[in-house]
Amino acid sequence: MSPSQRANVDRLEYEGKEIFLVGTAHVSQESVDLVKEIIEETQPDTVCVELCDSRYQALSQENRWQETNLFKAIKEKKAFLLLANLMLASFQRRIGEKLDIKPGQEMATAIDTAREKGAAIELVDRDVRTTLSRAWRFMKLSSKIKLVVELLSSFGEMDKLKKDDIENLKNKDVLEAVLAEVGESLPEVKRILIDERDEYLAHKIRSAPGKKIVAVVGAGHVPGIKKCWEKPVDMMELESIPPRGKILAGFKWGLPLLIVSLIILGFFKAGQSAGTEMITWWIAVNAAFAGMGAAMALAHPFTVCSAVVTAPFTSLNPMIAAGWVSGMVELFLRKPRVKDFEALPSDLSRIRGFWKNGITRVLLVVVMTNLGSAVGTFVAIPLMLRAFQ
Repeated sequence: MSPSQRANVDRLEYEGKEIFLVGTAHVSQESVDLVKEIIEETQPDTVCVELCDSRYQALSQENRWQETNLFKAIKEKKAFLLLANLMLASFQRRIGEKLDIKPGQEMATAIDTAREKGAAIELVDRDVRTTLSRAWRFMKLSSKIKLVVELLSSFGEMDKLKKDDIENLKNKDVLEAVLAEVGESLPEVKRILIDERDEYLAHKIRSAPGKKIVAVVGAGHVPGIKKCWEKPVDMMELESIPPRGKILAGFKWGLPLLIVSLIILGFFKAGQSAGTEMITWWIAVNAAFAGMGAAMALAHPFTVCSAVVTAPFTSLNPMIAAGWVSGMVELFLRKPRVKDFEALPSDLSRIRGFWKNGITRVLLVVVMTNLGSAVGTFVAIPLMLRAFQ
């Protein structure tokens, strides 16, 4: 049987090149075997793998988390992106445990086999940080909250999967199956995490050097790659992170101005007692919700106190977030130890591990404090307006 007649293998052509597109499930032993067989049979000039440089480093350097700079992640406001990346990787890790196979093993096998055969190796996926940053930048606040909730709820479904279910995912890779399901209610997520990457992968694969190429990608990308195979791709656009919209920037500065204006107006229009009542509502509600957010992340008591004390003020300063302060306090009080980095892979195999591990707990403190403060802001405003009645 020729390689192109195998299940999950498509033969494509582009400008004189012969490309064998291998669709895999990222936690399937059958996919691992298929990848090795196709490379050995075709003897390609180049092997393309659905990895970016950071994911390649993650696959080849298991102790990379020991170099994680949490201070930098919090300071650069990338705590949620780092947490989301860990959450997505956790899905594959959990299923890999059920089948006793390392997630991404088919990619590692493709790289090892390519080296054995003297083939060039091309990393053809978009940088995961760019993908997540684009998704986050394009999403509305309500969509961001909904995404977190749906990802967390999906953890409970992992234990119900059987081996037959996993093998069926060759037609839709497990991670992308979850994202596709989320995409039904959050189309902007699907467009960036799946559709854009289909275009990116297609361009990188057909641009790879050599006349004979084997490309190993998640099976969920195969239909999209084939659909846009001949389509021109704007790589500069796909690799860019768009600036914050003017509306969002205006909202970021306008909301604090609105709140301060309401309080001042309360003093002048409704009297000192009304103005004082508005200030009281603002401080109490914002502090309470930010504190609850930190507490839900199982933050240190002093961290919860810092969220309570600072949230009413940071919510009025677009340059500083409540989560930034509480995250720094948590990092100072409970600096992650070496064993936290070593235990990260096993801890993230269960949802409670996100709260148990010192690294992810700091990230949860940042995210949940910010979320609590944001909710508190919108709850406080109608309560403040009651002072005018």
